Amino acid sequence: MSRPVPRLPLLVVPAALLALVACTPFESLRHKVSKPGEKPAATAPKPELPLGTATHRFIIAPDQDVVGHLQVTIARHEDTLTDIARRFNIGYEEIIRANPGVDPWLPGEGTPVVLPTEFVLPDAPREGLVLNLAAMRLYYYPKREKDAPIEVITHPIGIGRVGWVTPEGSTNVVARIKDPVWIPPLSVRQEHAKDGDILPEKVPPGPDNPLGRHMFRLGWPSYLIHGTNKPPGVGMRSSHGCIRLYPEDIEALYDSMPIGTRVTVVNQPYLLGWRGGQLLTQAYEPHEDDKRDWSDVPKALRKNAVKPRVTLWKKVAAQVDSIDWEAIRQAAAKPRGIALPVGPGPALNLEALLAQAPRVRNALPQGASWDGVEDQYAGEPEFKKPAVTGEADAATASR
Repeated sequence: MSRPVPRLPLLVVPAALLALVACTPFESLRHKVSKPGEKPAATAPKPELPLGTATHRFIIAPDQDVVGHLQVTIARHEDTLTDIARRFNIGYEEIIRANPGVDPWLPGEGTPVVLPTEFVLPDAPREGLVLNLAAMRLYYYPKREKDAPIEVITHPIGIGRVGWVTPEGSTNVVARIKDPVWIPPLSVRQEHAKDGDILPEKVPPGPDNPLGRHMFRLGWPSYLIHGTNKPPGVGMRSSHGCIRLYPEDIEALYDSMPIGTRVTVVNQPYLLGWRGGQLLTQAYEPHEDDKRDWSDVPKALRKNAVKPRVTLWKKVAAQVDSIDWEAIRQAAAKPRGIALPVGPGPALNLEALLAQAPRVRNALPQGASWDGVEDQYAGEPEFKKPAVTGEADAATASR
């Protein structure tokens, strides 16, 4: 025969519940139980990310080969990668290459977007305008007084597509023109006509002019540096050989780059450069019409250190055995256009580099080259004002 279970006094249960309540934080209970019609307490807003830093103008030391730094931002639901690219003064291919797997037209709310805003300078004389076709980027070294700091200004560019290659070599700026008239060459008109696009013989200044509002003529006949009426195309191979810039970038160059400026065009898909005692590499895909042998990139680069003539390669030659050439090979095999440390000492892998990159607000950086205004024409009265440049306000251009 089993014993009956003793009953607790009725006062014990309320007492136990009271003890439980007493051990529960008041704030927790207040949020769990709300009065009818009462709105829940607002949660504290997340701290806003800091603004990024400008990515186009730098002061460098004579032996410095790398400028800028890697950044990461967060896409909004209305963004495309081309929106973010222009905001941070980078080109279409640059941002696509740095973000494999991200939909360029719908990256999606909350998607991290890598900003490849650290640049290894081309291996070329730091004078005038230097263009690297592989990177689709230019570097302008303004003339300076003796002992003044070295300044470099960099912008993304669009270049000639396959069959209409932008030439390599050296030339000069021979003229600059505001609000040019575009006269399409017969070959261009014939090409467009095959696709049913009949071009006029002459396109006057205005929103339909593909040259934009500012243009430089080069010593190479028919090749120009100019703006565009289609900014999303900057950073692509889409021209008939000319060099295209964002409207705000060509305008700044127009105001600061004099006639006679030397222009050097190189095609360097694999770059090495020093920042202090650290060597970095930056890799881009060679263009499909680049016929050079890039099957062994470290071997091709090390040839420059055999009889070095410039500081860059003298330092490489002096530390050749402490450089991680395998990391350079791997970067070349999967080009992301992101500058990676490769020695001396252990290389830092891409994942670690991205993890430590600063997160910045998805907004125009401090000191940005663009003001966020889409329309490069400030209304008809403003457009018709004569420019005070000492040169013709409009002139013909063939490409």
